[in-house]
Amino acid sequence: MLQHKKLRIAVSAMFFLSGICFASWASRIPDIKNKLALDDGDLGFLLLGMPIGSLIALPIAGVLVSKYGSKKVNIIFTFLYAVALPLLGLMHTFLLLFIAVILFGLLGNMINISVNTQAVGVEYHYGKTIMASFHGLWSFAGFIGGGIGAAMIGLHITPFYHFIIIGVVCLGIIAFAYKNLLKEDVNQSESTGFVFKKPDKLIWRLGLIAFCGMMCEGCMFDWSGVYFEKIIKVDTSLITLGYIAFMSTMATGRFVADHFTEKIGKVLMLQISGILIFIGLLIAILLPFVISATFGFLLVGAGTSAVIPLSFSIAGRSKTFSPGVALAVVSTIAYFGFLLGPPIIGFIAEHFNLKASFALIACVGSCIAILSFTGKNILKKNPS
Repeated sequence: MLQHKKLRIAVSAMFFLSGICFASWASRIPDIKNKLALDDGDLGFLLLGMPIGSLIALPIAGVLVSKYGSKKVNIIFTFLYAVALPLLGLMHTFLLLFIAVILFGLLGNMINISVNTQAVGVEYHYGKTIMASFHGLWSFAGFIGGGIGAAMIGLHITPFYHFIIIGVVCLGIIAFAYKNLLKEDVNQSESTGFVFKKPDKLIWRLGLIAFCGMMCEGCMFDWSGVYFEKIIKVDTSLITLGYIAFMSTMATGRFVADHFTEKIGKVLMLQISGILIFIGLLIAILLPFVISATFGFLLVGAGTSAVIPLSFSIAGRSKTFSPGVALAVVSTIAYFGFLLGPPIIGFIAEHFNLKASFALIACVGSCIAILSFTGKNILKKNPS
């Protein structure tokens, strides 16, 4: 049992590393924008580099994890991630920064697949659901990274030196975790073929559930502030209230989701998650006032908290694919939800209104419950 705890701590450390690196970059985007004198259009194009890199990484990650094991892939790419972070603060031209952002996105998703494969293995050895707690640590690291970023800005420390400090900390985390990471992945004797082989019914359904979950997350990340500004019409000081409400319950929800999942099961937990997202957004649409909308966004955060961790947890126990390949396939399908959601919301808002956009996302949230309910026999065939 002591060895299992060491495994869990090591994998948790790698999730934390990934989260704090990403949050450090995100916290300094405004400074880098000003440094290079980018307008909003330039910044929007620059930020496309992240999903481009992520999409490039998805098929490669599944193959590498299956062939070489998640520990080796995770160590190599977390090291490169820590080294690449300072490069983002060093680039002085738009083109070089765009290339660096693509690389950062690629490395980030290589870590995403490999560390989630590690988490699947640790969960297997524990014999119970613990995936959400790992993702909770990623979210917690986001808060820590954002706070450190604010402090660095207050101290007038440039992004380059800020990122070097974080990079050195991350190298220390790697050295700490290396020895205790899972040496052999579970289910590694299964299919290790190319990631885009035809998914089975289980992987397709999990991919669609994760697609809906990521679409809802993307909506809240990018549009919650706009919703509070234009629909709720709050003072400038309260524009981020909805986002904070969403993030607080999404982060805390991931630390308690495992407990409830053990009590009620993964499939029912997914159904409840979809219902919470639907009800939360419905409240924000029908009762567009500060208190009610904030409460609605709290429910949405709670609902989204378990969707991706549970989707990954079930996918990692696939009988058809190795964990790395299964996670890469589900991530590939899910990631399109994250990419497509925000622009679809903008398109609908432009031609109708923002309430109509959020109504669509409410329906997407309900699809999580519907897909989980109609496919419960498929999902339950997978060992939990």
